[in-house]
Amino acid sequence: MKNFLSFILSALFVVNSAVYAQGTIDDYKRAYSMYGKYSGKIFYSNVSPRWIDGTHKFWYVRNTPQGDVYVVVDADRKERAELFDHKLLAAALSEKCGKTIKADALSLSQLVVTAGVDTFYFNNNGRRWMYEKSTDRLTDRGEVYRRSGRQRHWMERDDEKEASPVSSPDGKYIAYIKECNIYIREKSTGVERQLSNDGTLGNYYSAYIKWSPDSRMVASCKIRPTEKRYVYYVESSPNDQLQPKLHKQEYAKPGDELPFKHPCVFEVESGRAIVPSIELFSHQYELRALRWSGDSRTLTFEYNQRGHQVYRVLELSVADGSVRPIIEETSDKYVNYSRYFRHDLSDGKHIIWMSERDNWNHLYMYDRSTGKPLHQITKGEWYVRDIQRVDENAQQIYFSANGVKKSEDPYHIRYYRIDFDGKNLTDLTPEKGTHTAWYSHDMKYLVDVYSTVEEAPEAVLRTSANGKEVMKLEKADVSRLLAEGWKAPEVFVAKGRDGKTDMWGLIARPSNFDASKSYPIIEYIYQGPGNQYVPKSFRPFDWNMTAIAELGFIVVMVDGMGTSFRSRAFENVCYKNLQDAGLPDHIAWIKAAAKKYPYMDIDRVGIYGCSAGGQESTTALLHYPDFYKAAYSACGCHDNRMDKIWWNEQWLGYPVGEQYKKSSNVENAHLLRRPLMLVVGEMDDNVDPASTMQLANALIKAGKDFELVVIPGARHTMGESFGEHKRYDFFVRHLLGVNPPAWDEIK
Repeated sequence: MKNFLSFILSALFVVNSAVYAQGTIDDYKRAYSMYGKYSGKIFYSNVSPRWIDGTHKFWYVRNTPQGDVYVVVDADRKERAELFDHKLLAAALSEKCGKTIKADALSLSQLVVTAGVDTFYFNNNGRRWMYEKSTDRLTDRGEVYRRSGRQRHWMERDDEKEASPVSSPDGKYIAYIKECNIYIREKSTGVERQLSNDGTLGNYYSAYIKWSPDSRMVASCKIRPTEKRYVYYVESSPNDQLQPKLHKQEYAKPGDELPFKHPCVFEVESGRAIVPSIELFSHQYELRALRWSGDSRTLTFEYNQRGHQVYRVLELSVADGSVRPIIEETSDKYVNYSRYFRHDLSDGKHIIWMSERDNWNHLYMYDRSTGKPLHQITKGEWYVRDIQRVDENAQQIYFSANGVKKSEDPYHIRYYRIDFDGKNLTDLTPEKGTHTAWYSHDMKYLVDVYSTVEEAPEAVLRTSANGKEVMKLEKADVSRLLAEGWKAPEVFVAKGRDGKTDMWGLIARPSNFDASKSYPIIEYIYQGPGNQYVPKSFRPFDWNMTAIAELGFIVVMVDGMGTSFRSRAFENVCYKNLQDAGLPDHIAWIKAAAKKYPYMDIDRVGIYGCSAGGQESTTALLHYPDFYKAAYSACGCHDNRMDKIWWNEQWLGYPVGEQYKKSSNVENAHLLRRPLMLVVGEMDDNVDPASTMQLANALIKAGKDFELVVIPGARHTMGESFGEHKRYDFFVRHLLGVNPPAWDEIK
């Protein structure tokens, strides 16, 4: 009887899918056409101003239906004009380059405009040019410099062994490293003296030498290096040879031993060495930011303790070598050291410091002499994002923040000014939306560009005195986009796992949406801590949502607990708990959406993602198989012991222990009972591709069926065009229940 009912339900599902005809050739063709259909349909948007040094003038590029136009705005006069005669410059470039360059398609990269707005420097056609507007004179300044040679990969540690010699502030000496030790040479005589004598290959002095302002001392860190870990990649199909290539990349992983740095100071004349006790910085993850005080009496440096539960700003007295903390952050979970801002005031007595200590990210005024905060500058259930300027003369701080305005999306960013004493908080960008601002050199004006997911960008010029609008610049024209049938995704808010906290996300529907149909749901996930990911500004095409919806899906995305910019407690859910991935919040949110919109089929939910999203999509399938029915996982860090050190030790802690196993998809591979497609780039230089292969190995040993797609030559990828098509077919097959059309039939 049970088998008969299953047969009937399956038959109904197939019939239902056939009636609605989702996942057809036409759907595929439409999906692949969406980017071209929506691109180039918005004008007077993408304003990205550049203030001209020392002036109240700025230039930007207007994208008009007739082509790009470079314009200049005089903020004082409230006037806009073309920056130059486009036809004259295009003609001059065409003559010099020997090919036709159109006036409405000028591409002037690295453009620099002089204060008089009469001379321009820019790159075009591989050359650097100077153009003098008044005489229509174009001068070739030579070939654009291209960096050659191998550049250090972002995963590689800076060993601090190489740097240019450093001149003393008084110009009498230069300091440098020779045979692992610090040397100085008197410029007038050429006499060389060795200051340190104990540097060795295994315990050498950093080439990043810091002179004291009075030129009497030099500071450097003595570095004890460690053996490095490397990841190896086989490039199976290189472009320049038949045989494969082996690649090697430095790649520190959780638990690996790290270098140890010991700040030291040397007096130039006497040669006296000031070598402090390591008591307050003995268990290093990182030691950085050597900085002299203005009076040359102290040297500060910053210490991030392994495990990230202690972060100190330390002060070394050169008089007696003592070290004391002048700022200390502690946490039973982790100090969010990437939320960093420090400004030492010129009076030498105060420091402005950023901290999450009251559960929100805020600014504090510190007394340097006592190492204690005098007062909290910003305060409230909102989040300071970035600081644009500390104006010591006016005793004011310019910064951006989200969550201040309680009546709108808490992730929307606005720009503010506040006094040092925490008074007179002023909103300089009062319109609804998420804002990006550019200030003039003296902070008198700002250009403000703002939008929401549903509302197209507007650009205005404002005064920084109170945020009042001085001049309208641009309002995006989306009429051509709307004529193509474009509709914005819906911003949807629902409670999370606790039934109290709002979760914010997006719902994207296909362009031929029909509320009488039933639509499977696909969630695009990237839930890695340290940021927030659901789009908040206007975008006509979302690579992760727009096209795949056309196959007959409702596509959703939501920021759950464990992501950033709400509160410390909201993010800290991730601590030693990456397995959580915010999924209980996502599930509650999707269920709320499906309750409101019955055409969202809660019984057919798929999920996909890349990188952290690759890990999380598989995690969803392993631990919530009754909700998530299929997953596509690209380049996932499926076992955090295999991934990069800085990401994983912050969220999962140190030392490496059971919490890493708990979050591992490899350890939990035996739980798989839903369709899974794993995708990996064989040259992934972000997440070790062995992480995906080890998951595949565990699944094979557990006797589990799954699909594995390896993209030759690809690095960190969602799957490139091949993987995209595989992803489309995967969800059409497993969520729509129909056989995808043959690839050759889709052009």
